[in-house]
Amino acid sequence: MSATVINLPLSTARLPLDVPVRHMTFDFDPERADDRFYLRAELASAYFEALSIFLTFGEDLVIDTARHHRDLLTNQELKRRVTVLIGQEAIHSRVHNEWNDVLARHKFPVPLYRFLGGKVFEYGFNRFPQPLKLSMMAGIEHFTAVLAEFMMKHEENFFQSDDEKQRALWMWHMLEESEHKDIAYDVYQTLNGSYPLRVAGFLIAAITIVALVPFAATLIPVIRRPANLLSPDYWRDVKRSAALLFGGRNGVYGSSMAHILDYLRPDFHPNDHDTSNYIAYYRQRLLHPVHGLLTPYLDREFMPALRA
Repeated sequence: MSATVINLPLSTARLPLDVPVRHMTFDFDPERADDRFYLRAELASAYFEALSIFLTFGEDLVIDTARHHRDLLTNQELKRRVTVLIGQEAIHSRVHNEWNDVLARHKFPVPLYRFLGGKVFEYGFNRFPQPLKLSMMAGIEHFTAVLAEFMMKHEENFFQSDDEKQRALWMWHMLEESEHKDIAYDVYQTLNGSYPLRVAGFLIAAITIVALVPFAATLIPVIRRPANLLSPDYWRDVKRSAALLFGGRNGVYGSSMAHILDYLRPDFHPNDHDTSNYIAYYRQRLLHPVHGLLTPYLDREFMPALRA
C-alpha cells in the first residue's frame, strides 16, 4: 500500500499557541475494539497498545514534575501554560487507562505491564533528582511530539480500521501532544538549560520509548496467541510491522530519525519543527461543531487562567 503524506504549507509563526484543556468521554466498547488497528498489522498494532499501557506512567511523571517546577517559575504566562500541560496530560492518563482496561479484556497483558511499569517508576524514574526528572519530562515530550507529527502527516493510517473510538483516541492524543510540545522544553530551558543534562533526559526517554516499549510489544502477540510462534502468516506480519515502525521511508521512527536526533542540536527548540498549520487543520477536522470526529466525545474545554 502506498502512503499518502499530508504536506501543508509551513507557518512563520513562532509564538506559543492558545491551548485549551479538553475533557473527553469515549465510553469504549470492548466488543468493537480492533487489535489490528494500525494498518491491519498485528505486531505494529501491539506496539501502540503497549505504548498506551506504559505512557500512562510517563504522563504521571510529567504531571508530577510539572507541578513541582511550576511553583519555581516567575513568568506567569509560562505558569499558565504549565497548567495546560498538566490538565491535558491528566486527561490523557485517565482516558488511556480506560482504554487499557478494554485491552485487558482482549488478553493483552495489561496487569503484568502495569505491575512492571509501576515498579520501574517507583524504584527508578520517580527517585531521580528533580533536575533529571525535568530533563526527562522534556525528553518524553520530544518523542511524543515526533510521533504526533508523523501521525498528522499520515492521516490515512488511522482509517484502515472501523474502530472509531480507538481512532478518536489516537487522533485526539496526537493533536494535544503537538499543541503542548514546547511547554516542557521551555520550562527546562528556563529553570536549568544544561545541555549535558538535556542529552541525559533524551537518552533515557529514547531507551524507554524506542527500545523497551517495542520489546514489550513483541511479547504481546505471543502471550495472546502462543500459536503465532508456529504461524508463517505471523512471521510475515513481523517483517511488515518492523518496516511500519522502523523502516526508513514510511516507518514511524525510521522516517522520523532526523527529527528525533535534532533534539541533540545545542540550539534546538521544538517549534523549529513548525506544526501550527497541521494543528489548525486537525482542530477543524476533529472539533468542527457538526462534523468533527472528536465532537461526539468532547464534554467541554476551557482555557486555564493566569495564576496569581
